[in-house]
Amino acid sequence: MIEGLFNYWVVIILMMAGLYVVMASRHLVKKIIGLNIFQTAVFILFISLGKVSGGTAPIIADGFAVYSNPLPHVLILTAIVVGVATTALGLAIAVRVYEAYDTVDEEDIAALDAEDQQRDNAVSTVTDTTS
Repeated sequence: MIEGLFNYWVVIILMMAGLYVVMASRHLVKKIIGLNIFQTAVFILFISLGKVSGGTAPIIADGFAVYSNPLPHVLILTAIVVGVATTALGLAIAVRVYEAYDTVDEEDIAALDAEDQQRDNAVSTVTDTTS
């Protein structure tokens, strides 16, 4: 019974691992890696759903009655391309964040933004009182 569901167990483990990394990590690059792990689990799930036991490629030929559905595989090819583009964009944003803040830790970035906000409020208060 469990042997027939092996792909689904792999999907569940990968999804939970990816979700944990996204939620538990404060490092932006680690979050992107967690999203990629989660995305890979979804790919495996869809590819597993598209396979039919004893099925062949959907090419009409004598002696074959069961065919596998190619649509999930085609959709996954598109999703892989979108995933690579999304990962590249996320890493590019992480590089820009590092250049701006010298860190990719979410809490450090939030603290630096809070300091900037307090400094801006203090400057605007001084400017308002002098005019």
